Amino acid sequence: DSIEPKDKDNIIRREGESVTLSCTYDTSSNNILLYWYRQYPNREPQYLLYKGARSWSSYQNIPDPRFQSITSESSTKLTIDSVTLSDSALYYCALRVGAQ
Repeated sequence: DSIEPKDKDNIIRREGESVTLSCTYDTSSNNILLYWYRQYPNREPQYLLYKGARSWSSYQNIPDPRFQSITSESSTKLTIDSVTLSDSALYYCALRVGAQ
């Protein structure tokens, strides 16, 4: 099982714009949860959300309405609406595979 970012370069936006980050994943499982985290310098990663994919596509937990996620058979996208300076951070995607 693997997951990797599509965008490996810095992404620059003006305040108030939206931004979309993407990761692609590979697994034979149908029970998938895709997580997004962000990390500020010298801080621990901060949970943003998870969203299911394939047979678990109905599962999700998205506490902040500024964040949206779309998942597909092989990718996950995180969209942040109305970015602010505090959204400047390192973002991580993570793949969790459930029991078959």
